[in-house]
Amino acid sequence: MSSCTIVGFAGNITRPSKTRSFVEDVVGQAAGLFDLSASVFDVTDLGPSFPSARREDDLDEAAKTWLRAIAAADLLVVGSPTYKGSYTGLFKHFFDLLDPAALRGKPVILVATGGGDRHALIVEHQLRPLFGFFEAFALPTAIYAADRDFSNGELVSPGIRQRVSQAIGEAGRALAISAGHEIPIAAE
Repeated sequence: MSSCTIVGFAGNITRPSKTRSFVEDVVGQAAGLFDLSASVFDVTDLGPSFPSARREDDLDEAAKTWLRAIAAADLLVVGSPTYKGSYTGLFKHFFDLLDPAALRGKPVILVATGGGDRHALIVEHQLRPLFGFFEAFALPTAIYAADRDFSNGELVSPGIRQRVSQAIGEAGRALAISAGHEIPIAAE
C-alpha cells in the first residue's frame, strides 16, 4: 500500500499537546503497519489566514495544502481536545472549509482527549455526526483518552492502546477493501 497516504489532524492550538501526540501515535502506528506515507498537522500549522477564512480561496498556500491533503488522503486520523463537551471551534472551522463531498467514503479514525470521563461521549455525539455529514466512513472503534491515560504527554494506558490497535485493524480492512483486495473472514 506504499502509494497510499494517511493524514492526521489535531484540532488544538497549543504545543506540546496531548491531542497532537495521540494523533501522531495513531498515524505512526498505522503508517508503519500498512506502509503508508504519513503527515500530521494541527490548527497552528494552518497559519494566519485560517481563522478569518470563509472559503478555501481565502486561505494562504500553506493552509490550502493541508486542506487538500485531507481531501486526498486514503486514511484520516482526526482528533480534538474536548472543550465544554465538544470539539474545538477551530477544528470545526477547518472542516467547514471542505467541500461536503471531499470525504465521501474515506475511512476516518476518530480520537479525542479530555480531562476526565465526563467528556468521553464526544467521539459518538460530536465527531461521528460531523463525519456522517461528510459521508465519510468513521470507523466503528473511536477512541477517547483522559488525562490519566497519558504520562508526560505520551499515551500509556494499555486499554486505550488496545482500542488504538482495534481501530487500526479496522482501518487496514477498509484500505484493503477500497484497494479491491479480498479480506479473509475469521471462522467463528
